[in-house]
Amino acid sequence: MNTKILEKLGSNIKKYRLEADLTQELLAEKVGIHPTYVGKLEGGKSNPSTKMLFKISRALGIKLPTLFDFDK
Repeated sequence: MNTKILEKLGSNIKKYRLEADLTQELLAEKVGIHPTYVGKLEGGKSNPSTKMLFKISRALGIKLPTLFDFDK
């Protein structure tokens, strides 16, 4: 079950990154992480901290709960 949540979360990160017209490299730079970590997040291969998710949501210009809206 946890894997499915991470996959959905990663999918949302990618969706909003593309909507913001950002590459993985640009998002990584804004957040202060390595671009390969963005790829792992988007692929559902990494379990980010709440602090990291907050930084990502800020960089994407969305509210944190939006990342967890899996029904959209």
